[in-house]
This record gives sequence, C-alpha cells and structure tokens, in this order.
Amino acid sequence: MAIAKRKKKFYDVEMPLIKKKTQLQAYELKELDGRFIKYDLTRLFKGKAMLITLKTKVKGDEVFTFPKELRILPYYLRRMVRRGTNYVEDSFLADSMDSKIRIKPYLITRRKVSRAVRKALRNKAREELVSWAKESTTEKIFDETLKGKIQKELSIKLKKIYPLSLCEIRVLEVDKEKEEKISEKKE
Repeated sequence: MAIAKRKKKFYDVEMPLIKKKTQLQAYELKELDGRFIKYDLTRLFKGKAMLITLKTKVKGDEVFTFPKELRILPYYLRRMVRRGTNYVEDSFLADSMDSKIRIKPYLITRRKVSRAVRKALRNKAREELVSWAKESTTEKIFDETLKGKIQKELSIKLKKIYPLSLCEIRVLEVDKEKEEKISEKKE
C-alpha cells in the first residue's frame, strides 16, 4: 500500500524588531514553534557585520519572533583595531526585567593606554550596562543596541576616563528567561 506524501508549505513570519518579513518552510504551522532564524543585518547597517538569531513562537495562525542573540562578526572588529591602540573586552551576566542577558562589550582606545586605564574602562562599562539592563525589557535592550543608542551613551560616559575610537556591544544574548515569562508562554 502506498503512503501519501506530504508537501511542505511556506509560512510568513513577522520580525518586528527589524521590521522585516520572511518565510519558513514546514509541513504544519505547529512545527515552526521554537525554531531559530539567523538573519544577516550587514546590509541594513551599511557594512557593520551583524547577525541576529530569533526564536519563533506560534500564536493562533500567526508566527512571531523574539530575539535570542545579537552578534557582531569578528572580521568587522579586526578591521577597526589599528596599530598603536588597545582594545578592552568583557563578558558578564545582567538581569533585565524579564530575563538574564549575557553582554560582551568591546571598546577600542585611540592610543595605547596603561592597564589601569583599561581596567577603569572595563569596570565603568560593566557598571553602566548592568544598571541600564536592570531598567529595561529584553525587547527594548535589543532594540536600543540595534539602533546604537546605548553604545553612544556609553561612549560619552567612558570619554571622561579615556576617549574611545569604537564602543560596541560585541555579543548580546538571552542566557535565561525568568520563570514568569516562561509560564506566560505556555498558557
């Protein structure tokens, strides 16, 4: 006896964070729940090589996405570092209103600086980013990072310690969602 073949269909997926639509292929709409989408933002940001990872959520007959990770590609950062400069990296967890977020800032100074100055930059950046994340939701954090708003504010605050040639958030990822949000999604 022959088995009937199923055919995959394309389903529209809304990405409100970057104001784009895309299509995903699946047999049924339910299969799209929990799927990850990687989207290249390089053309949107005029050569700033970025990748965003979004997680899908099915509600009724529509598919929505939520940000999971935002990453600047290494080749862009290597291009920004010049001879006679220093860079400062850090990695830490910060609590937002609805999740725990891993933030990895990347700072490049204009000239070579001492270790004490680099440490002061790192600590001040961590302090500012943790306080900023505490007051915001995950969606707002990703939105402000994409627009470059937080990088600009951070650069102005760090300029008092030492002027920077580049202030970026290299990686921004949702490490763990809080319990209330998870229980809301299940209902």
